[in-house]
Amino acid sequence: MKLRRASWLTGLVIVGLIVYACIALMNMRTKVAMASETEAELRQRAEEIQETNAALQYAIDNRYDEKTIEDIARDKLGLVLPDEVIFYDSGK
Repeated sequence: MKLRRASWLTGLVIVGLIVYACIALMNMRTKVAMASETEAELRQRAEEIQETNAALQYAIDNRYDEKTIEDIARDKLGLVLPDEVIFYDSGK
């Protein structure tokens, strides 16, 4: 059985398919890289939200604790106890 040589049209079609496959592969690699970047950003944001939730849960659980109330009064409201002396650093 003799094999027939492929025509130039068949070769052109094969080369075209190979070029198309290469371009499609490069586009897919770009999409995968972008998806990985987005995943990393979302994971970081999720960790930040979990930390915020933990802090809020602590505040809810300890809302009647005198130390917690005192810390909130100091940090958020700027209040101090009557016998405290506050020093301000004016060197900044």
